[in-house]
Formats: sequence, C-alpha cells, structure tokens
Amino acid sequence: MTDLTQTPSPEPMPRESDLKNFDFRLDEAILKSQEYLLSHQTAEGYWVDKLESNTTVTAELIFFMYFTDTVDLAKLEKFTNYLLHKQREDGSWPLYYGGPCDINCTVESYMALKLAGVPVDQPEMVKAREAIFANGGIKKTRVFTKIFLAMFGQIPWEVCPAVPVEIVLFANWFPVNIYEMSSWSRGTVVPLSVVLAHRPVHHPPEGRDVKELFTESECNLGFESDGSIFSSWRNFFIYFDRFIKFIGKSPWKPFRRMALKKAIRWVIDHQEAQGDFAGIQPAMLNSMLAYHYEGVPKDDPKWVKGWEAIERFLISKGDYTLMQACVSPLWDTAIAANALLDSGLPSDHPALVKAGEWILTKQVVKKGDWIVKNPHTEPGGWAFEFYNELYPDCDDTAEILIFLDRVNLPDQHRKLKDSERALSWLLSMQSKAGGWGAFDIDNDQDLLNQVPFADHGAMLDPPTADVSGRVLWMLGRLGFNRDHKQVRQVIDFIKSKQEVNGSWWGRWGVNYIYGTWLALFGLRSIGEDMSQPFVHRAVSWYEEKQNEDGGWGETCESYTDPLRAGKGKSTVSQTAWAVMGILAAGKVESPAVKRGIEFLLNRQETSGSWYEDEFTGAGFPGHFYIKYHMYQHFFPLMAISRYRTLLKEGCPTDVAW
Repeated sequence: MTDLTQTPSPEPMPRESDLKNFDFRLDEAILKSQEYLLSHQTAEGYWVDKLESNTTVTAELIFFMYFTDTVDLAKLEKFTNYLLHKQREDGSWPLYYGGPCDINCTVESYMALKLAGVPVDQPEMVKAREAIFANGGIKKTRVFTKIFLAMFGQIPWEVCPAVPVEIVLFANWFPVNIYEMSSWSRGTVVPLSVVLAHRPVHHPPEGRDVKELFTESECNLGFESDGSIFSSWRNFFIYFDRFIKFIGKSPWKPFRRMALKKAIRWVIDHQEAQGDFAGIQPAMLNSMLAYHYEGVPKDDPKWVKGWEAIERFLISKGDYTLMQACVSPLWDTAIAANALLDSGLPSDHPALVKAGEWILTKQVVKKGDWIVKNPHTEPGGWAFEFYNELYPDCDDTAEILIFLDRVNLPDQHRKLKDSERALSWLLSMQSKAGGWGAFDIDNDQDLLNQVPFADHGAMLDPPTADVSGRVLWMLGRLGFNRDHKQVRQVIDFIKSKQEVNGSWWGRWGVNYIYGTWLALFGLRSIGEDMSQPFVHRAVSWYEEKQNEDGGWGETCESYTDPLRAGKGKSTVSQTAWAVMGILAAGKVESPAVKRGIEFLLNRQETSGSWYEDEFTGAGFPGHFYIKYHMYQHFFPLMAISRYRTLLKEGCPTDVAW
C-alpha cells in the first residue's frame, strides 16, 4: 500500500542534453515564426489578416442591396454560399465558433437566404426553421433584427423601439445626447434615426417573405415592462418609449425637418474622404441607407465612395464571399512588429523600419468626436482601421507608441515629434475614474444602457482594465514613474478592478485570461512590486485554469456566465496571454509556464505559424465576438520570445514590459 503521508520525491533534474534540445526548439520555433511574419508583410509595410465575426454582417449586406435596389446577382450567389457554408448540422448559426445557436444570427441568415431565392423546402432551410422555433422564435430576437423585419414589412414598426431623429438636436449638456453614447453607437444611431424617420417598407419579391417563421404565440413582439413606470429605469424607458410612439403618430412634428437636416449633415461630415463611416459595418450600411432614403442619387460622389468602402470590406475565398465587420491593419501591424522585436529582430531591421514609416503616415491629425468632451487637446492618436480619422483609439495608440519607442527609424526627429504629440493626446484621454476607455473620455452614463434600443448592452465606452493596462505598460516603457499623478490614478483604477478570484475582466479580448495579462503587464512595466498578495492571487488563478494539455482557453460564454471564466478548449492566443501574464508576475521558472510553452511549441505548424478556430476577440461582450486571424500568428511568438529572453538573461531592460 502506498504511504500517502510520505513526501513525494522531487522531479528529476533535467539532463543537459534535454536543456539543449529545449533551447534548440525555442530558437527554431522563433526563427520559423519570424520567417512567416516577415513573408506576410505587405509591400506598403503593414500586416493585416481577416477579421472574422458572425454571419449577420454578411446577411445584412444582402438586406441592404434589396433595400437600395442594388442587388448584384454574382455577389449574391457568393454571399449565399458563404451563409450555407457557415450553417451547422442542427440548422443554426452561432455568434462564435463552437458557440450555441444564436437566434439573431439564425433568423437573419434565414431571411437573407430566403431573399436570395433559396427554396423554403431545401433541407438547410427546414433545419434552420427548426432551430429558430427551438430557440424562442422571432420574439427572442434583438432590436436590430426586428428593425430589419419591419423594413421588409414582416412585422409592424410599432414593435421596434423609437429612435427619434430629434435626438441630434439635444444639447451636449443634456443627460441623453449622442455624445454620451459610445463612438460605435453614435456612428450607427444617427444615420439609423434618419432611416427610422422614414419608416420604410420594402416588400420582398413574391414568395420570399418569412411569414412561416411566425407562430400564434408571437402576437406581442414588443418590450414588456415588469412593473410600474418608476420601479426601474428599464420600466421607465419602456413607458417613455410608448409615449414617444404615441406622440409620433401625430402629423405635427415641428422639429422633424430641422432634425433630419442636421442628422444628414452629421452623416456627411462623418464620412471619410475614402468613403468609410467610423470604420465599422453598422455605421457604413446605416449611413448609406440614410443617403438612400434622403434621396442621394447613386452617382453622387458620397454614394460612390461609400460603395467603394463597402467593397474593401469584402473577402472572397473560392465560391463564397463574406463581409468583415471591420479591418485592423494598424492593430495588426503594431503587435506584429512588437512580437518581432521581442523575438530578437534588430530595431533597424528593414521590415520594422518600413512598418514604422507606414504607421507614421497614418497618424490622426484631425479633430474627431472625442473633442466634444476633451476640447483643449490637439489630435495625435492612431485609429484601428485604414481610414477612420474621427475615431482614433487609446488601445492602438498605446501599442503603437510602444513600438515606436523600440524601432530605429531614419527620421528619428519626426518619430519623436509624432510620438510626443500622440502621447499628449493619449494622456488627455484619461477618464475621471483613473482608467482609459477605447475611444472617448468619461463615456460611462449607465442610464443609456437601460433604453429599449440598447438591448446589446454596449451603448457606452467606459474605462476598462485591459485598455488601461496597455496604457500603463506604455507609460512604464516610456520612463514614467509611480509618483506621476496620472500613473497613480491608473494603478489604483486597475487594482480596484481585480476580481475576488484574482483575475481581471477583459473588455476587448476573451476574457479574464486577456484582462489579467494586460493588468499584470501594466503593473510590472511601471515598477509595481510583483511579490504582493494580489499578484499571487492572479498567478494562482492562472495556474488553476490551466488545462491538462498545458494550454489555456476561455469560451466567449464567460461574458454571460462568470462561472465559465478561464474555462474552455486551449487556444494558442489565450495560452500566450496566460504565459505572458505569469512571466510578468516574475514566475519564469513556473512549471505552468513551461507546460504552456510546450503547448505552443507542439502546436506550431510547418509554415511557422499557429492556427485556432476559436474567437478570442470581443466586440460587444455577450453579443458580438471576433476572430482576429493575426492573433494566432503573433501572440505565440511574443510569448515564446519573452520566455526565452527571461530564461537566458533574467530580466533584461529590452523586454518591453
């Protein structure tokens, strides 16, 4: 019988040959990954890969073509093939790879296929209907889906929440105005309010409606209160919505013409010279719909440029085409470049120089919406997309400043000048709470998330631990110290956001694995004592969540079910984040780190890169997720490289904490 009280024997010391073999594998993996990334840099100097999301993005483009009488049959066939390609065996479409049926994705994909002429008795359509009925039917769909149903005349407009165009007339000091909304909501709501002012009904071609999706139990599709008007803000806004709809029936709308004129002017002013609107699909399609219903002709330069922007978001592969919700060249380029620097590529390497020079050409020097709440600062940040000068973001700007601090460019004077301008802008974007949001300052009026229209729960852009951690990481890199007032504020903010279990919630990456990595990186960078108990709790959380295969994974469901935090199939990007988080805590010799590195080494492909199916990016937690295809390429390289450097040299100064 085994004596369970006996002290276990220590693990045998690794042989020198084993250590040499491990070092060789690290070096070989890094070299192969370097070669892969360098071979995929564009001639202009940037990196970018597909930004994959759910099928509603493409389905809504099909709706758009029908609404605007711009149906392209060749494109329609390829969009249809894409939707069918993404349908699962149970007939549904999910929000993310491996996720459960999403009723909105499934209803909108079904609607798009029906519009495209797919027969109602085709097996895929039969299965889709079964999935819709099994998951709550039309009644369970979100506001945007119901708006599309109303635009096709399938449900009455009264079902949809009111979004009065007169909202653009509200002064900036008023508690509810467009500048209290997040940038993505603002860019969508303003043009959408123009569309809803027209209440358009575009009946589908004969036999292509979706009446078969409605059941007798769905007689009441609107929002229902669960108490009196003053029992909660939600109930207040539901009753207020009914009041707005009631007075909206009156033909007397004294401010309607003025509001429409101001709203369409706002849309025009927010279109980039290249045609884009806020760099995202909802703003683009709704702005073009606003043009359409306001009578802008198809040969108008605004319309022509808008279509060109839409075309740039399309990706074709074989016999199908999809639309991306966004594109991410600046984000992809900065992180790829930092990963290559971590891997030992010299700071004056031609690829890095080319990337740095391209990035400098994309600096935003135009005042955008952020100026409303931050009026005394000159522009200087960077955006996420190719063309989005009105919405630079703090996350990209911080990542780019880290890269620019490390790269050696021929024109060092310009680099320093542009970096100082960007740093000044970024510091001015700190919220009163001490942290940074993505696009705006103090965008935290929670009241807006209670309105019926906001059922996606993403009307706001409050400061978060992940963005703030990256900014703190950058500040430490640039030589700021803990005595700096803004640094003290962000340190306190990040610490205040730690969960009881030791982790941090991640707003833009899935989820606690991501947030914890950036929080620890920021704190390490600024010189925080990483031997403190709160850091130990974070490391213990990582160790508890490590999977048997040595990797880490976290499902998108953790946003709606905190019990799923840190749980999921191992992925290479999330494993890289966890490894780097533990390294930032100073645990280079941790067995968990070694197992995580082995996981990454074992899953590197012959191409030199890695692959994962899972979505590890978040757009709107609980409602919209993203697979950044670049994440599987550069984050494993970053983790392996940092591990090798720390293992060999202790804690060198050139590791970009």
